[in-house]
Amino acid sequence: MTTSIGRRTFLAASGNLLLWLIAAFHMLLLAALFLALLAARPAAAKDAACTGRNLMVELQQNDPARYGEALKEADATPNGKGIFWKIEKAGLQPSWLLGSMHVTDPRVLALPPRAQAAHDAANTIIIESDEILDERKATAALLAKPELTMFTDGTTIDKLLSPEDYKRLEAGLKQRGIPLGAVSRMRPWMISSAVALPACEIARKAKGVQFLDQKIAADAAAEGKQVKGLETLAEQIQAMADLPIEFHLKSLIETLELGDKMSDVVETMTDLYLSGDIGLTMPMLKTVTPETEGEDSNYAAFEQRVILDRNKVMAERAAPILDGGNVFMAVGALHLPGKAGVIELLRQQGFTVTAVN
Repeated sequence: MTTSIGRRTFLAASGNLLLWLIAAFHMLLLAALFLALLAARPAAAKDAACTGRNLMVELQQNDPARYGEALKEADATPNGKGIFWKIEKAGLQPSWLLGSMHVTDPRVLALPPRAQAAHDAANTIIIESDEILDERKATAALLAKPELTMFTDGTTIDKLLSPEDYKRLEAGLKQRGIPLGAVSRMRPWMISSAVALPACEIARKAKGVQFLDQKIAADAAAEGKQVKGLETLAEQIQAMADLPIEFHLKSLIETLELGDKMSDVVETMTDLYLSGDIGLTMPMLKTVTPETEGEDSNYAAFEQRVILDRNKVMAERAAPILDGGNVFMAVGALHLPGKAGVIELLRQQGFTVTAVN
């Protein structure tokens, strides 16, 4: 797989971990909130270079059969190719849909020329949550509902882990410059939201670099455009809270143990995004994930609550805004493909949605 980690070692990680990585990309503001709660510790803000490798390139070389299976699944995924789409309905000015990636990577922040032109010409901008325009206000709003991010019943994370896993957690956090006492009352998905991302991503975020959706919204607001959100941040976090805590605890420990090796997965997801191969993302993650007992149910629960349920909310709330025409809409790219993806759901509401090369 890579020179730094053998394939067997990588496959020893549970699918929970890789699913959590997807969630981390969907909810990057959690990482910002985590840093705010820790007062942006210097260790978290330390500069770091991105060092990940593309796992699909190495999978193609080392296991062509598994690589072929992933491509076959991706090809069968409706609307799995492309991140930029045109939305039309009779009597309306065209609108536009961009699948975004909630990261600060400069390669991602540079919009394709036609997407940039559509953004600049649009009257209204839609993003997942307009609360990301003001991180301080968003953080304050979340802190006003501490039960979403913290244990409020006296529980501490050490009470939920085995002694062995507790030691792993303590060691993993220490390596990242985070004292265990500072996060002992945080819910595990709060901790995971930061440590699941590569050091380079956290370093850029700590320095105030905007992730793609923030930049899209901030640029629009600076131009006097109307910016509308489809969800609240509380709704997004609730989706994670609805999953079993065992899922989050296991994901947290495995994330810490893999450490910088997660950079390979992040780099692969980024390369797939930049090439428009969104439909290959989930097959890729499943390809590097072992088939272990209980994983199917975990995957199904995750997909339903964090992706499919939110797809429906996004499409339903976006429709009346799109009925005004000349809208630029940006939501996480993994919400677009599939029979129950945002693209198909918009088509069911009478819109014609076509890929733009």
